[in-house]
Amino acid sequence: MQNRETRIAWYFLLPLLVALAAVALWPLGRNIYFSFTNAFLDNPTDYSFVGLENFATVIEDPVFWGAVKNTMIFTLVSVTLETLLGLAVALLLHRAFAGRGLVRAAILVPWAMPMVVSAKIWEWMFNDQFGLINKALIWLGFLDKGIAWTADPSLILGTIIFIDVWVTTPFMVLLILAGLQLIPEEIYEAAEVSGVPAWKRLWSITLPLAAPAIGVAVLFRTLDALRMFDLSYVIAANSENAMTMSIYARDQLIGFQDLGVGSAASTWVFLIVGLVAILIVSVLRLDRNTT
Repeated sequence: MQNRETRIAWYFLLPLLVALAAVALWPLGRNIYFSFTNAFLDNPTDYSFVGLENFATVIEDPVFWGAVKNTMIFTLVSVTLETLLGLAVALLLHRAFAGRGLVRAAILVPWAMPMVVSAKIWEWMFNDQFGLINKALIWLGFLDKGIAWTADPSLILGTIIFIDVWVTTPFMVLLILAGLQLIPEEIYEAAEVSGVPAWKRLWSITLPLAAPAIGVAVLFRTLDALRMFDLSYVIAANSENAMTMSIYARDQLIGFQDLGVGSAASTWVFLIVGLVAILIVSVLRLDRNTT
Protein backbone atom coordinates (compact mmCIF):
# COMPACT_ATOMS: atom_id res chain seq x y z
CA MET A 1 0.00 0.00 0.00
CA GLN A 2 2.82 2.37 0.85
CA ASN A 3 4.59 1.66 -2.46
CA ARG A 4 1.34 2.29 -4.34
CA GLU A 5 0.86 5.67 -2.60
CA THR A 6 4.45 6.58 -3.39
CA ARG A 7 3.94 5.79 -7.08
CA ILE A 8 0.74 7.84 -7.17
CA ALA A 9 2.58 10.76 -5.54
CA TRP A 10 5.31 10.56 -8.20
CA TYR A 11 2.66 10.52 -10.95
CA PHE A 12 1.21 13.76 -9.57
CA LEU A 13 4.67 15.31 -9.28
CA LEU A 14 5.80 14.24 -12.75
CA PRO A 15 4.15 17.13 -14.70
CA LEU A 16 5.67 19.65 -12.29
CA LEU A 17 9.11 18.06 -12.59
CA VAL A 18 8.88 18.06 -16.40
CA ALA A 19 7.83 21.73 -16.44
CA LEU A 20 10.61 22.62 -13.99
CA ALA A 21 13.18 20.85 -16.14
CA ALA A 22 11.92 22.63 -19.28
CA VAL A 23 11.85 26.18 -17.88
CA ALA A 24 14.66 26.04 -15.31
CA LEU A 25 17.06 23.12 -15.47
CA TRP A 26 17.50 23.07 -19.25
CA PRO A 27 18.22 26.83 -19.59
CA LEU A 28 20.53 26.63 -16.57
CA GLY A 29 22.40 23.71 -18.10
CA ARG A 30 22.76 25.52 -21.44
CA ASN A 31 23.98 28.64 -19.66
CA ILE A 32 26.67 26.67 -17.84
CA TYR A 33 27.57 24.90 -21.08
CA PHE A 34 28.10 28.15 -22.99
CA SER A 35 30.14 29.60 -20.12
CA PHE A 36 32.95 27.22 -21.18
CA THR A 37 32.90 28.44 -24.79
CA ASN A 38 33.90 31.55 -26.76
CA ALA A 39 30.47 31.82 -28.42
CA PHE A 40 29.02 35.20 -29.41
CA LEU A 41 25.34 36.03 -29.56
CA ASP A 42 25.36 37.00 -33.24
CA ASN A 43 26.59 33.50 -34.21
CA PRO A 44 25.98 31.11 -31.30
CA THR A 45 26.69 27.97 -33.36
CA ASP A 46 30.29 28.89 -34.22
CA TYR A 47 32.35 28.43 -31.07
CA SER A 48 35.05 26.38 -29.41
CA PHE A 49 35.68 25.38 -25.80
CA VAL A 50 37.96 27.64 -23.76
CA GLY A 51 37.74 25.98 -20.36
CA LEU A 52 37.66 28.36 -17.39
CA GLU A 53 38.86 31.37 -19.38
CA ASN A 54 35.50 33.16 -19.24
CA PHE A 55 35.23 32.68 -15.47
CA ALA A 56 38.71 34.13 -15.05
CA THR A 57 37.77 37.08 -17.28
CA VAL A 58 34.79 37.88 -15.08
CA ILE A 59 36.75 37.50 -11.83
CA GLU A 60 39.54 39.77 -13.09
CA ASP A 61 37.10 42.51 -14.15
CA PRO A 62 36.93 45.30 -11.52
CA VAL A 63 33.50 46.28 -12.86
CA PHE A 64 32.19 42.87 -11.79
CA TRP A 65 33.49 43.34 -8.25
CA GLY A 66 31.92 46.78 -8.19
CA ALA A 67 28.62 45.17 -9.15
CA VAL A 68 29.08 42.56 -6.40
CA LYS A 69 29.75 45.32 -3.87
CA ASN A 70 26.65 47.29 -4.96
CA THR A 71 24.53 44.14 -4.81
CA MET A 72 25.71 43.21 -1.33
CA ILE A 73 25.18 46.74 0.03
CA PHE A 74 21.75 46.88 -1.57
CA THR A 75 20.81 43.47 -0.18
CA LEU A 76 22.08 44.08 3.35
CA VAL A 77 20.56 47.54 3.79
CA SER A 78 17.24 46.94 2.00
CA VAL A 79 16.52 43.55 3.60
CA THR A 80 17.40 44.88 7.08
CA LEU A 81 15.14 47.92 6.71
CA GLU A 82 12.32 45.90 5.16
CA THR A 83 12.49 43.32 7.94
CA LEU A 84 12.39 45.92 10.72
CA LEU A 85 9.63 47.97 9.07
CA GLY A 86 7.75 44.82 8.08
CA LEU A 87 7.83 43.53 11.66
CA ALA A 88 6.67 46.88 13.07
CA VAL A 89 3.79 47.20 10.60
CA ALA A 90 2.81 43.54 11.03
CA LEU A 91 2.62 44.00 14.79
CA LEU A 92 0.33 47.01 14.28
CA LEU A 93 -1.91 45.19 11.80
CA HIS A 94 -2.08 42.16 14.08
CA ARG A 95 -3.97 44.20 16.65
CA ALA A 96 -7.72 44.53 16.34
CA PHE A 97 -8.99 47.97 15.26
CA ALA A 98 -11.73 49.40 13.08
CA GLY A 99 -10.95 49.15 9.37
CA ARG A 100 -8.12 46.67 9.82
CA GLY A 101 -9.12 44.69 6.73
CA LEU A 102 -9.09 47.81 4.54
CA VAL A 103 -5.67 48.85 5.87
CA ARG A 104 -4.28 45.37 5.24
CA ALA A 105 -5.48 45.49 1.65
CA ALA A 106 -4.22 49.05 1.07
CA ILE A 107 -0.73 48.32 2.36
CA LEU A 108 -0.23 45.68 -0.33
CA VAL A 109 -0.72 48.18 -3.17
CA PRO A 110 2.98 49.11 -3.54
CA TRP A 111 3.98 45.46 -3.73
CA ALA A 112 1.17 44.62 -6.17
CA MET A 113 2.32 47.27 -8.66
CA PRO A 114 4.82 46.16 -11.33
CA MET A 115 8.36 47.13 -10.37
CA VAL A 116 8.94 49.02 -13.62
CA VAL A 117 5.83 51.15 -13.00
CA SER A 118 6.92 51.89 -9.43
CA ALA A 119 10.41 52.76 -10.64
CA LYS A 120 9.14 55.26 -13.22
CA ILE A 121 6.76 56.84 -10.70
CA TRP A 122 9.56 57.38 -8.20
CA GLU A 123 11.93 58.53 -10.93
CA TRP A 124 9.57 61.40 -11.65
CA MET A 125 9.04 62.09 -7.94
CA PHE A 126 12.84 62.36 -7.50
CA ASN A 127 13.23 64.62 -10.54
CA ASP A 128 15.45 67.59 -9.67
CA GLN A 129 13.17 70.15 -11.35
CA PHE A 130 9.63 68.80 -11.24
CA GLY A 131 9.77 66.10 -8.55
CA LEU A 132 7.53 66.26 -5.49
CA ILE A 133 10.35 65.11 -3.20
CA ASN A 134 12.53 68.13 -3.98
CA LYS A 135 9.57 70.52 -3.85
CA ALA A 136 8.57 69.20 -0.43
CA LEU A 137 12.12 69.41 0.95
CA ILE A 138 12.53 72.96 -0.41
CA TRP A 139 9.17 73.99 1.08
CA LEU A 140 10.20 72.55 4.46
CA GLY A 141 13.48 74.42 4.30
CA PHE A 142 15.79 71.41 4.11
CA LEU A 143 17.03 72.29 0.62
CA ASP A 144 17.75 75.50 -1.26
CA LYS A 145 17.47 73.89 -4.70
CA GLY A 146 16.54 70.55 -6.18
CA ILE A 147 18.89 67.58 -6.02
CA ALA A 148 19.40 65.18 -8.93
CA TRP A 149 18.80 62.09 -6.81
CA THR A 150 18.99 59.64 -9.72
CA ALA A 151 22.00 61.28 -11.39
CA ASP A 152 24.29 61.95 -8.43
CA PRO A 153 26.73 58.98 -8.12
CA SER A 154 26.81 59.35 -4.34
CA LEU A 155 23.01 59.25 -4.00
CA ILE A 156 21.84 56.85 -6.69
CA LEU A 157 22.28 53.60 -4.71
CA GLY A 158 20.60 55.06 -1.64
CA THR A 159 17.72 56.28 -3.81
CA ILE A 160 17.27 52.80 -5.28
CA ILE A 161 17.31 51.27 -1.79
CA PHE A 162 14.64 53.75 -0.66
CA ILE A 163 12.38 52.83 -3.58
CA ASP A 164 12.91 49.12 -3.03
CA VAL A 165 12.04 49.44 0.66
CA TRP A 166 8.80 51.22 -0.26
CA VAL A 167 7.90 48.56 -2.82
CA THR A 168 8.87 45.41 -0.95
CA THR A 169 8.11 46.11 2.72
CA PRO A 170 4.46 44.98 2.19
CA PHE A 171 5.80 41.56 1.14
CA MET A 172 7.61 41.27 4.46
CA VAL A 173 4.51 42.48 6.29
CA LEU A 174 2.43 39.78 4.61
CA LEU A 175 4.75 36.91 5.55
CA ILE A 176 5.45 38.11 9.10
CA LEU A 177 1.75 38.80 9.73
CA ALA A 178 0.95 35.24 8.67
CA GLY A 179 3.43 34.00 11.27
CA LEU A 180 1.98 36.23 13.98
CA GLN A 181 -1.51 34.91 13.38
CA LEU A 182 -0.32 31.37 14.14
CA ILE A 183 0.63 32.31 17.71
CA PRO A 184 -2.15 31.21 20.11
CA GLU A 185 -3.84 34.10 21.88
CA GLU A 186 -3.98 32.03 25.08
CA ILE A 187 -0.25 32.53 25.54
CA TYR A 188 -0.64 36.32 25.52
CA GLU A 189 -3.63 36.14 27.85
CA ALA A 190 -1.72 34.00 30.35
CA ALA A 191 1.28 36.32 30.20
CA GLU A 192 -0.93 39.38 30.69
CA VAL A 193 -2.68 37.82 33.67
CA SER A 194 0.74 37.00 35.15
CA GLY A 195 1.70 40.66 34.89
CA VAL A 196 4.32 40.30 32.16
CA PRO A 197 4.95 43.76 30.63
CA ALA A 198 4.26 44.36 26.94
CA TRP A 199 7.93 44.72 25.95
CA LYS A 200 8.78 41.39 27.59
CA ARG A 201 5.85 39.67 25.88
CA LEU A 202 7.23 40.95 22.58
CA TRP A 203 10.78 39.80 23.35
CA SER A 204 9.99 36.46 25.03
CA ILE A 205 6.86 35.32 23.20
CA THR A 206 6.23 37.12 19.91
CA LEU A 207 9.73 37.18 18.45
CA PRO A 208 10.71 33.58 19.31
CA LEU A 209 7.42 32.14 18.03
CA ALA A 210 7.41 34.32 14.92
CA ALA A 211 11.10 33.60 14.20
CA PRO A 212 10.40 30.84 11.60
CA ALA A 213 8.13 33.15 9.59
CA ILE A 214 10.64 36.01 9.86
CA GLY A 215 13.44 33.67 8.78
CA VAL A 216 11.52 32.51 5.71
CA ALA A 217 10.69 36.11 4.81
CA VAL A 218 14.35 37.13 5.13
CA LEU A 219 15.44 34.15 3.02
CA PHE A 220 13.00 34.91 0.19
CA ARG A 221 13.73 38.61 0.23
CA THR A 222 17.51 38.15 0.34
CA LEU A 223 17.51 35.83 -2.66
CA ASP A 224 15.27 38.25 -4.54
CA ALA A 225 17.50 41.23 -3.66
CA LEU A 226 20.66 39.43 -4.77
CA ARG A 227 19.07 38.91 -8.20
CA MET A 228 17.75 42.47 -8.45
CA PHE A 229 17.76 43.81 -11.99
CA ASP A 230 14.69 45.78 -13.05
CA LEU A 231 14.64 48.58 -10.46
CA SER A 232 18.32 49.49 -10.81
CA TYR A 233 18.22 49.15 -14.59
CA VAL A 234 15.20 51.45 -14.98
CA ILE A 235 16.49 54.08 -12.55
CA ALA A 236 20.21 54.05 -13.25
CA ALA A 237 20.53 52.36 -16.68
CA ASN A 238 24.23 51.49 -17.08
CA SER A 239 25.61 53.52 -14.18
CA GLU A 240 28.41 51.58 -12.49
CA ASN A 241 27.47 53.20 -9.17
CA ALA A 242 24.22 51.22 -9.10
CA MET A 243 25.16 48.24 -11.28
CA THR A 244 24.14 44.86 -9.84
CA MET A 245 25.47 41.41 -10.67
CA SER A 246 22.46 40.69 -12.88
CA ILE A 247 22.93 43.93 -14.82
CA TYR A 248 26.62 43.12 -15.31
CA ALA A 249 25.72 39.70 -16.73
CA ARG A 250 23.10 41.29 -18.99
CA ASP A 251 25.59 43.85 -20.30
CA GLN A 252 28.11 41.17 -21.17
CA LEU A 253 25.51 39.04 -22.91
CA ILE A 254 23.33 41.65 -24.66
CA GLY A 255 25.46 44.79 -24.71
CA PHE A 256 28.73 43.17 -25.79
CA GLN A 257 27.09 40.15 -27.47
CA ASP A 258 29.59 37.90 -25.65
CA LEU A 259 27.61 34.75 -24.96
CA GLY A 260 30.54 32.98 -23.29
CA VAL A 261 31.48 35.72 -20.82
CA GLY A 262 27.82 36.62 -20.24
CA SER A 263 27.02 32.99 -19.41
CA ALA A 264 30.03 32.80 -17.11
CA ALA A 265 28.88 35.96 -15.32
CA SER A 266 25.38 34.50 -14.96
CA THR A 267 26.88 31.30 -13.56
CA TRP A 268 28.85 33.32 -11.00
CA VAL A 269 25.61 35.05 -9.98
CA PHE A 270 23.93 31.65 -9.63
CA LEU A 271 26.79 30.34 -7.48
CA ILE A 272 26.87 33.42 -5.23
CA VAL A 273 23.10 33.39 -4.71
CA GLY A 274 23.19 29.64 -4.07
CA LEU A 275 25.98 30.04 -1.50
CA VAL A 276 24.09 32.79 0.34
CA ALA A 277 20.93 30.65 0.32
CA ILE A 278 22.84 27.71 1.84
CA LEU A 279 24.31 29.96 4.54
CA ILE A 280 20.92 31.43 5.48
CA VAL A 281 19.24 28.00 5.57
CA SER A 282 22.10 26.68 7.72
CA VAL A 283 21.69 29.57 10.16
CA LEU A 284 17.92 29.01 10.33
CA ARG A 285 18.41 25.30 10.96
CA LEU A 286 21.02 25.99 13.63
CA ASP A 287 18.64 28.44 15.25
CA ARG A 288 15.85 25.88 15.23
CA ASN A 289 18.06 23.15 16.67
CA THR A 290 19.27 25.51 19.39
CA THR A 291 15.75 26.46 20.41
